[in-house]
Amino acid sequence: MEKLAAVVLSLPFGMIFSLTGILINIIQAACFLIIWPLSKNTYRRIVGAVTEIFFLVMIFLVNWLAGLEVHLHTDLETYESIGKENALVMPNHICDADVLMMWVLAERFNCLRGARMVMKKSSKYLPIYGWANWFNGAVFLDRNWAKDEGKLKSSFQELKDFPGSFWLTIFVEGTRMTPGKLLAAQEFAVSKGLPAPKNVLIPRTKGFVSAVQYMRPFVSAVYDVTVAVPKGHPIPSVKRFLKRQPSVVHFHIKRYATKGLPESDEGVAQWCKDRFVVKDAMLEEFRANDTFEGKEIRDFRIPPKKSLIVAIFLSCIFSIGAIMLIQRFSLLSNWKGISSLAFAVAFDAILMYTFIEYTKLPEQGKVQATVDGQAVKLH
Repeated sequence: MEKLAAVVLSLPFGMIFSLTGILINIIQAACFLIIWPLSKNTYRRIVGAVTEIFFLVMIFLVNWLAGLEVHLHTDLETYESIGKENALVMPNHICDADVLMMWVLAERFNCLRGARMVMKKSSKYLPIYGWANWFNGAVFLDRNWAKDEGKLKSSFQELKDFPGSFWLTIFVEGTRMTPGKLLAAQEFAVSKGLPAPKNVLIPRTKGFVSAVQYMRPFVSAVYDVTVAVPKGHPIPSVKRFLKRQPSVVHFHIKRYATKGLPESDEGVAQWCKDRFVVKDAMLEEFRANDTFEGKEIRDFRIPPKKSLIVAIFLSCIFSIGAIMLIQRFSLLSNWKGISSLAFAVAFDAILMYTFIEYTKLPEQGKVQATVDGQAVKLH
C-alpha cells in the first residue's frame, strides 16, 4: 500500500517529468547525431542547457513538493570558490536519493549545468533519466576496475576542454550505505588493523586516484562533502520525495587545492582514506550535537526559485497542450481516446514505480557489530 500511495501521489509530477524527459531526450539525440560530429563544445553547451531543465524538474520535486530543508556548513573561502572553478566532489553516501541531493547542492551554487556524476552502469538504462545523463556526459561504471580504468581515463580527458566550470561527483565508497555493508566494512577494517568506521564505508580509492592524477592540471580543488541527517528526522529517499514528505539534510564542505594533494598514487589514496576517517569522526560528533562545527551559511536554507518557475511554466504548457489535444481529437468522447489517456496514465505510473523500485535500498533488520570491543548498533 505504501508503494501504491507513492505512485498515486507522484502521478501529477510524473506527467511533467515524463513529458519533459521525453522532449529532452529527443533534443539530446538530435544534437548527438547532428551537432556532436561537427562541434563537441557546441553540443555540450546545447545539451547542457536542455539537460539543466530536466534536472530542475527533479529539483522542483525535492525543494518545493517535498520541502527538503538544506543546511550548509563551510568556511568563507570554500563558499566563495564553489561554482567558479573546476572541482572534484567527494561526498559520503547516506540514502537512495544522494544523486538528487547533489544536484540540489549544485543548483544552489549556480553550477547545475556543469555538474557531472560518476554513476553505476545500470542507471544508464533507466528510461528518460538514464538516457538524459548519458547524453549529458555522465560516467557509468561496471564497478570492475579492469573494465572501468580505461573508461574513466577517457572520460576525464574529455573534461579537459569542457566549456565553462564543472564539478565531477565521485561517491568513492562505491556503493550505498546499508547496515549489512557497514558491518562488512567494519569487519574488513578490523582484519586489516584499520580504524573501524561507524558512519561511512571504507573508500575504494582507485577511481578517485585516477581522477586526481589525470585532472590535476585543469581541476583546481577537491570538495570534501559530508552529508548528515539530524536525529528525529527521516532519512531522505526518492519514495519520500514522491510522497511529498519533508526531510532535513546538513552539508559540510571543505575545499582542498589539488596542488596541495600528495603527488604519488599511494599518497592520494591514503589522503582519501584519511579524509573518510575524519568524515566518520565528524558524523559521530554530528550524531551527538545535530550540527557540524563551523559557520552555517544561513541564506543557503532558502531554495532558488528557478526550479519552481521552470516547473510552473512547463505545467502550463503541457496543460494547455493536453486540453487542446483532448478537444481537437475528442479524446473523452470515444473509447479509443479514453484508452489513449488511460495508457498515458499507466505509462506514467509504471515509470514512477520503476524509479521507486530501482532506487530503494534493500530492507535489512537491525545489525550489530563489535568495534573496539564494544557492540555498536548499526542504523
